[in-house]
Amino acid sequence: MLVFSAIMPHPPMSIAGIGSAQDFNLLSQTMKSFEKLRSCLEKSDPDTIVVISPHAHLEKYAFVVNSSEDLIGSLNNFGLDGKHVFKNNLEIVDMLDYACMANEMPCLLCEEELDHGALVPLLHLTKNIKPKIVHLSFSLMDYKNHYLYGQIIQGVLDLSGAGRVAVIASGDLSHKLSKNSPAGYSSIAKDFDRDVLHFLGSGDLVSLMGMENETIKKAAECGLRSIIILLGILHEKKYKFELLSYEAPFGIGYLTAKLL
Repeated sequence: MLVFSAIMPHPPMSIAGIGSAQDFNLLSQTMKSFEKLRSCLEKSDPDTIVVISPHAHLEKYAFVVNSSEDLIGSLNNFGLDGKHVFKNNLEIVDMLDYACMANEMPCLLCEEELDHGALVPLLHLTKNIKPKIVHLSFSLMDYKNHYLYGQIIQGVLDLSGAGRVAVIASGDLSHKLSKNSPAGYSSIAKDFDRDVLHFLGSGDLVSLMGMENETIKKAAECGLRSIIILLGILHEKKYKFELLSYEAPFGIGYLTAKLL
């Protein structure tokens, strides 16, 4: 049963030991939103968190599900020592693998480490709880397939054996919002982020999924496919897009929102 869902960015600078006091100050809206999500998540009492990450193992024409028994990740690439270990919900992994096969949706099981796109949100959300985790990636197939994949996931999570499940769509919006952006600057970046927020707020799925590929490419985003999978998971469910914060202190669009 789906009990909670949200969209979260994954700034490594939001983690103690990586970000400085100045970084935390610049990320103040996002950090407050993370705390609100954490509190709401704890109240929903999930047995499992499903996290969809843009930095997980990517296959062009298949969705990848992490099948490692222990999900281990680190932020060593960002200068922080130590490993973090979560238990995988292999029951949901197996059910999802079977459901994809039954629906002729390309899906691969792969043992891998937790990437920072999954780990950063999880470190914020699981300070006081220890649910099992399911670690998913998206693909380079079209958005329709991503939405259909979300519907397949929904069918699995609605099964009684899935327990209480929260879903997190991890992803940043444009990486080109300022001249100091790590990916450079694009004049369409602000328009892209504004449009994504508008389409999500108005529930305009058609326009969101119909955004021009060239515009998306120029914006250099990494969250749209994660979000579309989440919307597929929420297909025909009663939810409300609650924008908690949007800011871009480092030239990258950080959207945090609660949907269920």
